[in-house]
Amino acid sequence: MKDKLNILVLAGGLSDERQVSLTSAGEIVAALKRLGHNINVLDTATGKSLLDSNGKYLMEKDDKSLSKLALKQSESLVLSEAIKGEPYNNSDLVFIALHGGAGEDGTIQALLDLVNIRYTGSNMMSSAMAMNKSIAKQLIENEKIPTPKYLLLYQHKGSIDEQTKSIVDTFQLPLIVKPNNAGSTVGLTMVKDVALLSKALKTAYDVSPEVLVEHYIKGREITSAVLDDESYPLVEIIPSNELYDYDCKYTKGKSQYICPAELPDETTNLIKDYGRRAYDALKCSGLARVDFILDKDNIPWFLELNTLPGMTELSLAPMAAKEAGIDFESLIDKICRSALKK
Repeated sequence: MKDKLNILVLAGGLSDERQVSLTSAGEIVAALKRLGHNINVLDTATGKSLLDSNGKYLMEKDDKSLSKLALKQSESLVLSEAIKGEPYNNSDLVFIALHGGAGEDGTIQALLDLVNIRYTGSNMMSSAMAMNKSIAKQLIENEKIPTPKYLLLYQHKGSIDEQTKSIVDTFQLPLIVKPNNAGSTVGLTMVKDVALLSKALKTAYDVSPEVLVEHYIKGREITSAVLDDESYPLVEIIPSNELYDYDCKYTKGKSQYICPAELPDETTNLIKDYGRRAYDALKCSGLARVDFILDKDNIPWFLELNTLPGMTELSLAPMAAKEAGIDFESLIDKICRSALKK
């Protein structure tokens, strides 16, 4: 890798995880500058630069009008117009700091492939498969990795009452209801009472036209970070809420983290093996994070794989890398080097 690259960081976007993306981008931009690269930062929602005239990163505040903007435009169209001109058209590499939406479902990856620009993270197909939780779970089942029993529902197929009956006939409570293609637990509900099932479905359908209903397994939250051929130390998450929800993920002090997770060697090795196999099954590249729930019998159950894990001060993948002796700046460098090999 040449010493100085022209790197375009993509941030913001129109997904429900916009604010997390903007925070991640700030950390990434600072690290890339310390590494000596030339940096531009683009908000894929608006096509505007997130650098001021002095090259300082602008952390935009949450703009509620962007939800209306989403009805009028596509992130990929905005991006395709933006990268045709200066200074973006001379980028050596795109660092994708987006979370959720078009940044994580393969849409933007497909666009970058079309214009022949290298980018960080997994390719279009892997991103799409990982973002679609039901497809990811099918591939994981093929690998003989345990994953909770699930049912995929569609907003246009049957009424809420009909779907509720189907769920009750299939599952015992409690269960998890969540959008099939969203991250950061947006739209997720744990249902303990049948009377609350309809509301949970409506909440998930507000985020996605496809909803995944999943058997709830009580246990310890464990995550495994993988970067190409490396598996980093496991992290255990102990949330203050019953679930590791959006509030616990992004509010300082709402969760405790133990890294490396205090587990028997046999269990640690098994989770790392499952994480590696899940990463390979979805044909991922670059940095990814694989989430598990460890039940009372020390059986790890695959929950999901995140192809663009958070890069904030509370994020799990950088925490795992740090435990392995890789500081944040070095991790960003490894991610860039991985992308340039593709």
